[in-house]
Amino acid sequence: MALSIATVWTRCVTVLFVFSAMWGIALSINRYSIPEEMQEGSVVANLATDLGLDLRTLITRKAKLDIIHRNKYLDINKETGDLFILEKIDREYICSSKTTSCFLKMDVIFENPIRIFNIELEIMDINDNAPVFRRETMHLDISESTAAGERFSLTNAVDADVGANSIKTYYLSESKSFTIDIQTGSDGSKYVDLVLNSNLDREEQAVHNLILTAVDGGVPARSGTASIIVRVLDINDNAPFFNQPIYAINVTENSPIGTLVMTLNATDLDEGTNAEMIYSYTLYTSEKTQEKFSLNSNTGEMKVKDVIDFEESHSFDIYIQARDQGSNSLSGDCKIMVFITDLNDNYPEVTIKSFKSTLKEDVAIGTLIAVISISDRDSGDNGEVELTLNQQTSLPFVLNKSSEDYFALHVSEPLDRETIPRYEITFIVTDKGTPRLSDNETITLEILDVNDNSPIFPQSFYTIHVVENNVPGALLTSLSAFDPDLHENQYLVYFIMEKEIINTSMSMLFSINPENGNLYALKTFDFEREREFLFHIEARDSGVPPLNSNVTVHIIILDQNDNTPLIVSPWRAQGSVIEEVIPRSTDKGFLVAKVIAIDADSLQNSRVTYQLLQISDSSLFSLDQYNGEIRTTRMFSYRDPRHQRLVVVAKDNGDPALSATVTIKISTVEHMVTPFSETTEVPLEYDLFTDLNLYLVIGLGSVSFLLLITILVVIVLKCQKPKPMKMPPAMNMNLNSLNRNSVISRNSIISQRSSTIADSTLISSDAYWYSLFLAETRKGKVVVRQPIVPKGAGYFVSSIPRSTGPTETSDSRASTLQDSRASSDLP
Repeated sequence: MALSIATVWTRCVTVLFVFSAMWGIALSINRYSIPEEMQEGSVVANLATDLGLDLRTLITRKAKLDIIHRNKYLDINKETGDLFILEKIDREYICSSKTTSCFLKMDVIFENPIRIFNIELEIMDINDNAPVFRRETMHLDISESTAAGERFSLTNAVDADVGANSIKTYYLSESKSFTIDIQTGSDGSKYVDLVLNSNLDREEQAVHNLILTAVDGGVPARSGTASIIVRVLDINDNAPFFNQPIYAINVTENSPIGTLVMTLNATDLDEGTNAEMIYSYTLYTSEKTQEKFSLNSNTGEMKVKDVIDFEESHSFDIYIQARDQGSNSLSGDCKIMVFITDLNDNYPEVTIKSFKSTLKEDVAIGTLIAVISISDRDSGDNGEVELTLNQQTSLPFVLNKSSEDYFALHVSEPLDRETIPRYEITFIVTDKGTPRLSDNETITLEILDVNDNSPIFPQSFYTIHVVENNVPGALLTSLSAFDPDLHENQYLVYFIMEKEIINTSMSMLFSINPENGNLYALKTFDFEREREFLFHIEARDSGVPPLNSNVTVHIIILDQNDNTPLIVSPWRAQGSVIEEVIPRSTDKGFLVAKVIAIDADSLQNSRVTYQLLQISDSSLFSLDQYNGEIRTTRMFSYRDPRHQRLVVVAKDNGDPALSATVTIKISTVEHMVTPFSETTEVPLEYDLFTDLNLYLVIGLGSVSFLLLITILVVIVLKCQKPKPMKMPPAMNMNLNSLNRNSVISRNSIISQRSSTIADSTLISSDAYWYSLFLAETRKGKVVVRQPIVPKGAGYFVSSIPRSTGPTETSDSRASTLQDSRASSDLP
């Protein structure tokens, strides 16, 4: 116990010693005053000067500032010794708003040796806060019966500033009924009361909106406002009243029961139950009147209760009272004078006296259609009536007044049944009463048709394409016309207008159904003979007199690949094999033979190409697919057989393609002796010149040249023999024909175009076809060579130029052939 007391005593002595030492160190206190909200960096004081210290000691002795607050608002500049603002200081944040003085305490501490300087910084208040009301809006309910001088407490405003910067006074917005009374409390606070200056009248002003303003004493002064809403409570101090003491109302007789006459609307300036009213009849209203009209006590609606007749009573007097529901109820009265207005309750009448229900469309203008009478049982304006036609559409009719209350309906414009076939004519009769009453009567007028329209074709020109080889009786097209007339005037008959083409009537080529206009082909057309037809078709109606119209029809025949290529060179008998003899020593490229085929079709269908269908040795011969030339591709060797067999097919370019074949047997000899067959020449003429014929001419020229050489060789061989040999007739004929080429040319058909060759079709009269061999002379003429035929067999040659024309059948050709054969027998 003694040890404990000694220990305590020792500690107390030590504490006293340290406190005494520190008291000596921090004995001096420096005080400064600054306003709040100073800018950062602002200098408060120079501590080095105020404390009598050398500036160098601030750094060497490690001077530092210790502020007794959680924020470091100030600091020391060790180079200048200035105490400056580090952060803005808000007095209201540091100190309580109730405290007039506010100090910020801090210590300046130096080391070596330790020394402490106490600094108190007084924060001076500035007027940086405006007064604020705790409630921005204050509501007061004051009865309009409250006496003047009554006081009402209001919520005060508060100001965070102190002293002169705190609230100084209050102001109230201008008001005749209210003012304020300001009082000061023991602590200097300002209190305000609202005082009623005069009596309130809710009907005059039910709500008073006031503005209370609190102003502080700072410079410049700051203020805050609050809204005061005073609602005046009602008392029943106003009686109901009507807009006018007497009302005059017009009611139409025969008004339906329940018709609203009027709605009473009395006014009470009070509110709530003091303004709720009940309407009722007074004792001055008769029971008869109350039986005619009903009154809703709550809404004030007055309605028709029973039938009102103008002849029974012209007017009614009704007395109404309106009473409010206040504690001391008040009432107001008015008088209602109801005048009954006479009703125009009789409708006018319209009567059709006479009427034509049908008219022809060609009727004359001014024709009478109907007679109409009008009437009305009312009198005065209600009995005056007028008659009109319906104005929905423009009608070709007019009303003419014939006598009092009688009208006549006439045609005023030409009629057209095709435009409007029938008319709905409505006669409207209207009186001049109020409201105007009207009635109507409708008649139907049918317009009869007359034949005044010709048939109409949809097109004025028809172009019809027909593929050749058509089936006789095939339908080509339907040429239907339209006639807007009716019945027999609409019934049409179709027929072909007669026209002859090459002594042939159109009715023999075409047929048309007279009832529906269907056009048929009566024959099978051949493009190689007929190319087109142009004729007219007429449509005629059955009216009186009949009307007609016509249309042009252009029939164009389209080509079909219906002709097989005809091989005309080399010529052969039916089913026979062509034999060609060539020397075995021929070189490569030697022309063995030339196949020529013609096709009577046109365009693509007539283009002929050649192919080798069979060949005994494909390495020995070649065929040009365009000109049909067969040439050797190499020289003959001893291994090659002496006889070669070729099958050539000539195919056109149609779809499907047609073709013809020829078999050529080629024999090789060491020494060539060319026999000649007896032929005749028939010159033909063409006006088209194609590539195929060009190749043909070249080939024929080459063959002719070889033929001449062969003839010369034969002549030389014959001359060397001891016995002269007679020349074959065929060769003699050929030579004579060559010598008389110009004579034969004069007997042929000379082409108008010397440089063109056209396709030809040769048709035997006895249905036999013969191969023809075509050759072109220097004058551009084509010679057709053929074997000797029996006498009397004529040939039909149809040349198809650019423009179609009739074909010619010539018997002179047969005679020419016979003459040629006869001349070949001459020496």
